[in-house]
Amino acid sequence: MGLMSESVSVRCPTCRREHVYAAPSYPCVCGAPVAPPLDQRGVVTVVTHRVWDEDWIAVRCAACGRLDEWPYPELGCPCGTLLRIPVAGAEPTAEPVVRPPKVGADVEGRPAFQPVTIRTARDAVTAAALYLRWLGYRDIRRADQRPPSGIGLAARGILAQVDPTVRPASLRDVECLWLTAMTETTECVYFSLAGYADDARARADALGVPLFVLDLTGTPQPVNDLADQLDAAGS
Repeated sequence: MGLMSESVSVRCPTCRREHVYAAPSYPCVCGAPVAPPLDQRGVVTVVTHRVWDEDWIAVRCAACGRLDEWPYPELGCPCGTLLRIPVAGAEPTAEPVVRPPKVGADVEGRPAFQPVTIRTARDAVTAAALYLRWLGYRDIRRADQRPPSGIGLAARGILAQVDPTVRPASLRDVECLWLTAMTETTECVYFSLAGYADDARARADALGVPLFVLDLTGTPQPVNDLADQLDAAGS
């Protein structure tokens, strides 16, 4: 995932095992790597349940000053405990960025998308969120309405559904996403780990819904022409 941040020593409070951890870096829209600053003196916490707002942290790019949200650094201990790594100087997520976001980011000059390996359903959601940000969408959050299957994401101008199951997305899945987007007067996009049923693909083409398949490297692969166009042009 690019350059790695300074490493810290982490002790699992459950099994007392010692680990050395370095947070992965993510690409800012300016192309510079961004990594959460780790707190050498902080205390790790055990993640017992997921809260979307707590899964992300605001980090400022040292190169351009932009403030964006990135996945909170975590470490899975072999004993089964999930540890959240302390971060130094975390900034409030409500603070505005220093410069206005580039809608669509400079398509010809934007850096290559840097994926996250998908091992869990949460990884699939993170990969989709990072991809949407790479396309130029901002303020990515959980969607207000929960979809019939998978996880809903929303940003300014887009509603996305992420389906991390092993079942191909159905015609009903695609239609429900499109109907929800219609009621909110926004565009929509679908991400699936297991692909799409044939009638779902045909219906998506008719309704204008871009379809992507998430491969296990975390890279969204366009399934239809609409997805190809979105991938090429951005938001």
